[in-house]
Amino acid sequence: MTVFVTWGIGYYLSKSYDEDGIFGGAIAFASFLLLTPFYTLTDKGQEVSNVLSLDCLGAKGMFLGMIVSFIATEIYCRVSKKGWQIKMPDSVPPAVAKSFAALIPAVLTLSIFTALNAIVTGAFNTNLHDVIYNVIQMPLVGLGSSIWATLIAIFFIQFLWFFGLHGQILVNSVMDPIWNTLMHDNLDAYKAGEHIPHIISKPFMETFTVGLGGSGMTLAVVIIMAFIMKKKQYRDVGRLALGAGIFNVNEPVIFGLPIVLNATILIPWVISPIIVTALNYFVMAIGLVPAPTGVSVPWTVPVFFSGMIATNSLAGGLLQIIDCLIVGFIWLPFLHMLDKQPDSAL
Repeated sequence: MTVFVTWGIGYYLSKSYDEDGIFGGAIAFASFLLLTPFYTLTDKGQEVSNVLSLDCLGAKGMFLGMIVSFIATEIYCRVSKKGWQIKMPDSVPPAVAKSFAALIPAVLTLSIFTALNAIVTGAFNTNLHDVIYNVIQMPLVGLGSSIWATLIAIFFIQFLWFFGLHGQILVNSVMDPIWNTLMHDNLDAYKAGEHIPHIISKPFMETFTVGLGGSGMTLAVVIIMAFIMKKKQYRDVGRLALGAGIFNVNEPVIFGLPIVLNATILIPWVISPIIVTALNYFVMAIGLVPAPTGVSVPWTVPVFFSGMIATNSLAGGLLQIIDCLIVGFIWLPFLHMLDKQPDSAL
């Protein structure tokens, strides 16, 4: 996974500077490899040299890969922009000219990371993988895997959406690296037949929060609007939003009900995802429902099916059904209140 993350960041960041993305991705990944120890330890603690440990290319190396990709690509692009390039005559084929143009920026970038690796290994007898993993990644993973940090993240998602801002994108930009790392830890443990170490992970967030009808778990809300509410405008919005809601797209109800800046339904909008997420965490913590295995489930997979796939268990799908019922009961009195408002107040 770290290979794709490292290359991808370098590629797209280079493209944003109007530089060649392939060279940018290659330099980012090469810089990462320069900081990667080429040895591993056996189960008995014996060191085996001249091998590349897969741990460094998995979840353990992801944070370092991201950091190195940004720094290496920035150096490469900025040096290129300064014109420090070998310029070839126009008669030279473009592919060859590009290679020579990237030579000086690439050598300078890789030299910096070679020197950094020499300093860290020579002066401190360690490597940056272990430093980043122990000093940055593990504390952040510990924070991101806690239920309290997750509930705070969900609160901000709901709060931002209430003002019309895409809370999922804004909050996930901070939390996704942590949740993805937890996901890969779970997947590694599952493949090895070991106990799943984390309840909170990317599949948990995609399946047992967003996977219940979109941000705010609104599938139950859409069903109530479509078949229970009395006012025609609400029934129409509910029926129009139902098809999208089944696949966890809920912008039609967010802006059609509307949920945005609607004080009447602020309370259920904020508290229902928090209550349901806490319940899901609890039932997984006590073992009633298995934790997600680390398999990445697209967030558009409908309720019940996504829960089964994520947990490799029928219990995961049934838990999603129970979640939707709970959300419906929380929302029902507020939707009834909204239904009774005079049209002039809508």
